[in-house]
Amino acid sequence: MAFEFALAVATRIVLAFSPLGSSLQDDNQLSSPLTSYSRLQEGIYLFRHGVDPYSGGTFRHSPLSLSLFSTIIPTSRIPPTLLWTFIDAVGAWALVNTWRSRSQIPKGERDMRIAAMYLINPYIFLPCLALSTSTLETTLQMLVLMFASRGQSSPALLMLAILSHLSLPSVLLLPPVLLLLLSDPLSHLASPKPFPQRLRSCIPLFVEFTTFFVALVFASTLVAGSWGWVRNTWGAGLLLPDLTPNPGLWWYFMTEMFDHFRPFFLMAFSVHLITYVAPLCIKFQHDPLYATFLLLGVIGTFKPYPTLSDPGIFLSLISLFPETYPYLRYPIITALLHLHAFLLLPLFHHLWIGTGTGNANFFYASTLVFGLANGGALLDCMWAGLRVAIGEEKDGWAVTQE
Repeated sequence: MAFEFALAVATRIVLAFSPLGSSLQDDNQLSSPLTSYSRLQEGIYLFRHGVDPYSGGTFRHSPLSLSLFSTIIPTSRIPPTLLWTFIDAVGAWALVNTWRSRSQIPKGERDMRIAAMYLINPYIFLPCLALSTSTLETTLQMLVLMFASRGQSSPALLMLAILSHLSLPSVLLLPPVLLLLLSDPLSHLASPKPFPQRLRSCIPLFVEFTTFFVALVFASTLVAGSWGWVRNTWGAGLLLPDLTPNPGLWWYFMTEMFDHFRPFFLMAFSVHLITYVAPLCIKFQHDPLYATFLLLGVIGTFKPYPTLSDPGIFLSLISLFPETYPYLRYPIITALLHLHAFLLLPLFHHLWIGTGTGNANFFYASTLVFGLANGGALLDCMWAGLRVAIGEEKDGWAVTQE
């Protein structure tokens, strides 16, 4: 496996140094206002010259990213490219280790397939080539799952606190991660049972997560010099001040919205994302890793500023659950929808922005196809996870959905 893994990483580095990497850097499907490398460079420049980067309306990265990358990112492109490739390789390594924890197999032939599902997933490696900081968020998600699957609570909660600080919607992963830490990562889809422990056992873990999160908040305030970063980072996901087109479902809706209706629909969209947490955790309490997987799919579909890497991590995680494959109802249709959206997104964006022969409706239509593909994959995996418990159909019996 080591040779194939090294070959995949080397291929990624070659592509990163090709003209393709530079051409993708400002692509709106790969970088959002919250993850753009160009905006990160602008913030670093202002920060190094004593100007508050949060005094304007363009820099929306976390102060932690600002302090970290201002010390390790020089002006040349080579070190950032190597760093992003390394971060992506760590994500693939964490995914393989999560599979080993779930399957209870130290090493196996499937390891390389798991890594390949991550490394050659275009939704994952294209944002890496564009130097989008969503690559860092994706790797943090993988590390959270790896540590939680191993039962290492402190590293898992620390990674989740950092991830939630960088991308606020990720805080919704806390309930299933707590359930995973209190149980095991093994597959229990075929034998659903009530959660074996009392929920009060989550309290010490919740306190530990809160401690990490609050410490990061105060550290960020020290770096930024004020609390102004909160509105420009977390507030951006709640107030949607930057309507730069992206693959998500929010931006066009808010562009057409009358101002006096805007607060209501912002609240409705935000609450809509929250409403999935409790049902998924209750329904899949017997398999918290699967509940976390489904919730990642929900976040990738409905978050305010998504990039291709958000649904990409959901698609890569499907490789962890081979027991659901026989029960997927429409995998070919879902795959074709993703292929259709993957081709339409850059094409309609170019027709609108590049040549001027299209308009915003063109691009938004492609994002709706993308949302349909993500929703179809999510519903199919949800059905398959429930269907495993029933087992094979017997003669004279049929499984139906009402």
